[in-house]
Amino acid sequence: MAQDPPLLRFLALGDSYTIGESVPQNKRWPVQLVDELNQQGFKVAVPKIIAQTGWRTDNLIQAIKEDDSLLSRYDLVSLLIGVNNQYQGKDIAIYKEEFETLLTTAIQMAGNNPGNVFVVSIPDYGKTPFGAQNEQKIEEEINSYNNINKAISEKFEVAYVDITPFSRQAKERSELIAEDNLHPSGLMYTGWVELMKGTVLKLLKP
Repeated sequence: MAQDPPLLRFLALGDSYTIGESVPQNKRWPVQLVDELNQQGFKVAVPKIIAQTGWRTDNLIQAIKEDDSLLSRYDLVSLLIGVNNQYQGKDIAIYKEEFETLLTTAIQMAGNNPGNVFVVSIPDYGKTPFGAQNEQKIEEEINSYNNINKAISEKFEVAYVDITPFSRQAKERSELIAEDNLHPSGLMYTGWVELMKGTVLKLLKP
């Protein structure tokens, strides 16, 4: 008699984009990703999400330190952080340092296995009604931030999922934006999951 697959644990680290500001809980991308993985035959628990709207890299570092509910090891860890560093005009050099700290922490929480971690690029909110007045500046700065997080991901041999080009479709597709005119809609997050699921399936397959 075949044994059930083991229950996998997924930890998602981030900010408003990971907690799913302005969408129902079941439309958050980590929740949609778990639903997709379970449909693919995996057995994944409800994701543990450490993320809040407005968090910068330093906020996330502190929150991880203070969370007593974290397990000693996760089968899958994601990291998406940086938009609030950019939005608040923080020093990009500090982002580079703190992102590397977060990625090394994510690897440690994934059993010291970079093959159990993936980084998601920062979406471009300049293509939303909220960011439209500063569209060009936001695009350039988001590109700079993503160049940093991608280079650090490559340095640590961590998978990287670039959702930024898809996020830019929001300029022409209002259905990809939530009612707050800033954050992604559930449909946008579904598109992200479509982009990341191939990468994640490769990470989880023995």
